[in-house]
Amino acid sequence: MTDHSYRNVVDLFTGEPIETSANRRVIRLAPELDGLEMLYSNSSNGSDLYTLKILCWGLKANGDVVGLVPWLNSIVACPEIQDPLDGRFEGYYDPGIEEIFHEAPIHKIVELETAAEYFEFEKGKAEEVMQEIPDTIGTHAVFMDEQRENLTLTEVVSWRLYGSGEIHGMLINHDTVETTPVLPGDHCLYPAQGTNDFHYFFQHHIANKIKSEDPEALAAIAALVTSP
Repeated sequence: MTDHSYRNVVDLFTGEPIETSANRRVIRLAPELDGLEMLYSNSSNGSDLYTLKILCWGLKANGDVVGLVPWLNSIVACPEIQDPLDGRFEGYYDPGIEEIFHEAPIHKIVELETAAEYFEFEKGKAEEVMQEIPDTIGTHAVFMDEQRENLTLTEVVSWRLYGSGEIHGMLINHDTVETTPVLPGDHCLYPAQGTNDFHYFFQHHIANKIKSEDPEALAAIAALVTSP
């Protein structure tokens, strides 16, 4: 019997060995419920630091636990944000005690590892829904039509983790709502990332500025949607 090795096979999209890519996929989520944040910087603002609320913590197949945030048009592991222009991860932040740290809190590591063991995680089909958690940070999806004239903000209800490790923001299709309130797992939910007009995710404080037509927020949106 032949021993097939995948070490010389690379992922078409990441360019990494298949084994490495598979080990980095998220297999379990735990919502962040205590207001912990991510610290980040960018090259256009010198030494200034900014914060972004952490959506949840994710356990990867290789055992790593990382904070996850809505970032541009996807959900990203905080330590992987390393673009000098758009943003660079600088650590995690607890605003209650003003403490900066660089590893996931032990209570979240224990929670995720215990849950994964309890549910006896096994890799399923890529399209299989493994877990769904509610959005707790007021995330909005931003849509822009092809002419880039009409902008729409839609609240994200939940985040759905698939067997592939992908995480999709779920929105309400109001034409198919049967009962309210709409909860995670409802059949009327659909993924923002599967919609052609979808552009970005924003947390509630930015979304509210856009809704109130704040000039700086509108200028930032205009720059984003017109960039190549």
